Amino acid sequence: MISYRRCTEVDINLVFAAFIIGFSDYIVKIRIPKEFFVKRFFGPEGNKLELSFIALDSNKPVGIVLGGVKEYEGIKTMRCGAIALHPSYRGEGISQNLMRLHKEEAIKQGCKQLFLEVIAGNNRAISFYEDLNYEKVYDLNYYTLIEIGRLQRKNDLCLNITPMEVIGLKVIRKKILDVHINWQNDLEYLEQSEGQLTLAACIQNRLVGVISINKNSRINFLWVKNSFRCRGIATTLISEGIKILNLSKVIIGFPNNSLIQGFVKHIGFIKGNIVQYEMYCDI
Repeated sequence: MISYRRCTEVDINLVFAAFIIGFSDYIVKIRIPKEFFVKRFFGPEGNKLELSFIALDSNKPVGIVLGGVKEYEGIKTMRCGAIALHPSYRGEGISQNLMRLHKEEAIKQGCKQLFLEVIAGNNRAISFYEDLNYEKVYDLNYYTLIEIGRLQRKNDLCLNITPMEVIGLKVIRKKILDVHINWQNDLEYLEQSEGQLTLAACIQNRLVGVISINKNSRINFLWVKNSFRCRGIATTLISEGIKILNLSKVIIGFPNNSLIQGFVKHIGFIKGNIVQYEMYCDI
């Protein structure tokens, strides 16, 4: 008989086991140690054990849904950080029950919307979410720059590039609230990420550009003041971040944004094969 428990009510080893077996046949292979799982999924990803649920067959973990709540772009949101089900237990209604608990918890927490990401092409999962009234809203694309020698720095603006605290990005974020930023690039995520380097580009003590880039090669935040765009500032910031962190490549992911897409393609980034949909459900 299947029982459902809050993840705070079971050992963390069962939570990890449910996650691993549930993703054992996933499109993207996931092989991570328990320590990394706990640190990542209950750290920057924003999931909480008390907001997550596990399905058990006796004491055997067979399914899990991870949940995390925050004010996301002005709306209190419950994000599904992961839902995974043992391959042998699919088609028995367990996923529906986990997502029902997930939604009920969101309502208890006063959330106004549910949110998740799903890989494009995972049609079974997409249909499942659509049956739960989720709708595709944004495409999330990833681009990689391997030929970092192609970057051409422009120094004719006399840029002064210095480190800044991640918290300093909040001032900039308030200026661009109408720009949608995906969950993994949101400021709360960056504040908890290890190895995060944030650089400010200034001209005569005037802030004109910012980059936040991770030691894992990911660019999370890139901004240039409107009146200073198309003058090489973003390229110079990327180049400086690569140099400081000694990176061999850089990756950037972002939702629908024609300006940033055109820029990264122009400087040599190549679009990856993985595309995700951001799906939302009003509650």
